[in-house]
Amino acid sequence: MASTKKAFPLRLDPDVYRAIEQWANDEFRSVNAHIEYLLREALYRSGRLKRRPPGTLPDGTDGEPPTS
Repeated sequence: MASTKKAFPLRLDPDVYRAIEQWANDEFRSVNAHIEYLLREALYRSGRLKRRPPGTLPDGTDGEPPTS
């Protein structure tokens, strides 16, 4: 199945990238996953994004195959 995530180029200051890279390594995440995590948390805190119910995936499913 194709990913529904939006891909786009991101330019960062090298010092910012190194700091995020180290932080991501400390949290056992990829840099990409950590940037998404940080953005999502900022959006939750600002009230611009609602939290998903526990156990749901980013696409809104619960990981179970659809029933027919």
